[in-house]
Amino acid sequence: MATKISNAAMFGLSPENMSSHEHLPLGLDSSFLNTSTIIALCVFFALLCACITIGHLLEENRWANESITALLLGLCAGGVVLLVRKGESSHLLKFSEDLFFLYLLPPIIFNAGFQVKKKRFFKNFSTILLFGIFGTVISFCIISLGVFWIFRKIGVKSLSLKDHLAIGAIMSATDSVCTLQVLSQDETPFLYSIVFGEGVVNDATSIVLFNSVQTLDFHNIDGLTVLKLIGTFLYLLFTSTALGIAVGLLSAFIIKTLYFGRHSTDREFALMILMAYLSYLLAELLNLSGILTVFFCGIVMSHYTWHNVTESSRITTKHAFATMSFIAETFIFLYVGMDALDIDKWRESKASAGTSAAVSSTLFALVLVGRAAFVFPIANILNCVQKRERSKIHFKQQFIMWWAGLMRGAVTIALSYNQFASYTRKSPEAALMITSTIIVVLFSTIVFGSVTKPLIEAVLLRHRKPMVSDFTDNVSLEDLRVLLLESGDSSNSNNNQTARRAGSLRLLISHPTTTVHYFWRKFDDRFMRPMFGGRGFVPFVPSTPTGAADESSSA
Repeated sequence: MATKISNAAMFGLSPENMSSHEHLPLGLDSSFLNTSTIIALCVFFALLCACITIGHLLEENRWANESITALLLGLCAGGVVLLVRKGESSHLLKFSEDLFFLYLLPPIIFNAGFQVKKKRFFKNFSTILLFGIFGTVISFCIISLGVFWIFRKIGVKSLSLKDHLAIGAIMSATDSVCTLQVLSQDETPFLYSIVFGEGVVNDATSIVLFNSVQTLDFHNIDGLTVLKLIGTFLYLLFTSTALGIAVGLLSAFIIKTLYFGRHSTDREFALMILMAYLSYLLAELLNLSGILTVFFCGIVMSHYTWHNVTESSRITTKHAFATMSFIAETFIFLYVGMDALDIDKWRESKASAGTSAAVSSTLFALVLVGRAAFVFPIANILNCVQKRERSKIHFKQQFIMWWAGLMRGAVTIALSYNQFASYTRKSPEAALMITSTIIVVLFSTIVFGSVTKPLIEAVLLRHRKPMVSDFTDNVSLEDLRVLLLESGDSSNSNNNQTARRAGSLRLLISHPTTTVHYFWRKFDDRFMRPMFGGRGFVPFVPSTPTGAADESSSA
């Protein structure tokens, strides 16, 4: 019975609403299953198949994409369930935070790190961090202050300071899936890298901010509260990243040292999946950011571990991780669409249509203002720092970056439920915050998401010319190597060392990203790859990736 309740709870089903048919038909005694759970699974899997099929048929459509298709199918399915139940709420529609954070989100974030173009990502890493961390903090502050000031005038007065700050973190979490489905890594590599990288860092930063707010004691607020918030944020940021890197390196070392592939490719593939998921669970167990941890674990695994497995495992892992991410992402949009029609929350809010519209409009307006408050200023500050015209972010690109962060998704809804759906908070205004969040997510995803493709084609991609920041390789590694040699060219060895240090410092100041990349490559080739493996440093063993490559080349 306990297993039965657990299975039902995953889909938001409560024991009192479970079907009275405890066993499967035809007299089969399956005490660990129940009809309600099977129905829920059948509905979602059928919708997934329908969404994939419709998404394929609408591939060339200007106004639709798979995210919007999944969301609309979820809404339609939720409406059908409500009609079948004659307007009574079905717990099939209840949003489960455990299902989202433990089962659906990890494969999406891990695949994002595993498949990311690392050279492009880290080349723009400083820009991504500025938008993803500093920009999110600016948005958090503006939304929190705006909510605190405006909500009282609307009539929403029972929310605490902690609630206002939590709303700021909740509404700062973006969902740039619709934009990324339109942008091309080949045509706009810089813009894709920034939007993609900022999206991942933004989600992690928003959750870290949300968790930091939960740890503060707002009953004793003093001058150190802000410093405690900043300290908690930085602690979660760096420790989560370090944990992901550590687990990724550990997986690379184990697979390189033991070489599972000589007996079974299934073992090395299984170990990669399990250790990636373990990194997320460890982060959550230690109250860190699982998103940051599993993202950097994916980057490290793709840089080291992936090169230590057999060729067949390389192909398998690449497609398996992408497939799991795709299914989870589609499932989330279906889930959000069905959850939007959870009628209990709409009844609990007891708010008039005018109040609900006012709160939702306020939240969305603050999202627009908070996004603009950091995208355009940060981009123009970077333009002032950049000396070359080709390195600057033009206004059209700034607009696309602003637009990409206007959509809100499942992370926003999950954090909203976490803050306002607890059993200790059965208040109308708490329910109002959840329903208003759902309205913002639906409106931004369906309306803004449907406009994204034609808008980007009109603003950026139509009659496209090679432009600006798509070419950020101002100084190549070879050019940098020549500059370093020229800086150290001297007959005296002592003067040579001093000149080379001075030259390195000048290059670090003038070309920081390329210089750091150059020295990291040297450190990686000399110390990291011999220990943890990676391209070019895996020992030759027959049937290993390098061995197979050498044998095929000699043939």
